[in-house]
Amino acid sequence: MPTSSLSSSEFRKALGYFTTGVTVVTVEREPGKIHGMTANSFTSVSLDPMLILVCVDHRANMYSLLQKKKQFGVSVLKHNQQAISEYFAKKEHNAETEQRLGIHFRQTPSGAHVVDGTLLQMSCKVISSHVAGDHSIFIGEVEDAEMEEGEPLLYFRGEYRKIARHS
Repeated sequence: MPTSSLSSSEFRKALGYFTTGVTVVTVEREPGKIHGMTANSFTSVSLDPMLILVCVDHRANMYSLLQKKKQFGVSVLKHNQQAISEYFAKKEHNAETEQRLGIHFRQTPSGAHVVDGTLLQMSCKVISSHVAGDHSIFIGEVEDAEMEEGEPLLYFRGEYRKIARHS
């Protein structure tokens, strides 16, 4: 059986050939304080029950928050929300930058916090997690979802992209 000589950076580059949408996963870390993390490792798992998954690096602040809080929001970003994605990809967040970028959070009917004005906002509760290498896979049961009009922000080969219609 051949052994892969693929380095981690080459593997990351290879995975960039798969186009993904861009989401922000959010958790209320303490009353009124929301922590967000940009994630493109998000997918649907099941229709019955309604399940999704997100993968979180063990070094990320989000990792311990999801383990502790067991409830999170997922906000799928619109094509013009690249700055929001870049902001939540950083470790440090502050209210001044959120205000400048026009980031507003709202609470869903089931109590999770999401980024307002995004393409899709979902409220989820963690029903299981599974260690997989340097990440954990968090399975979330979707409690509610709200959709808005617009086009998604995409990520391909390390760059943000938009959908183009074929004629």
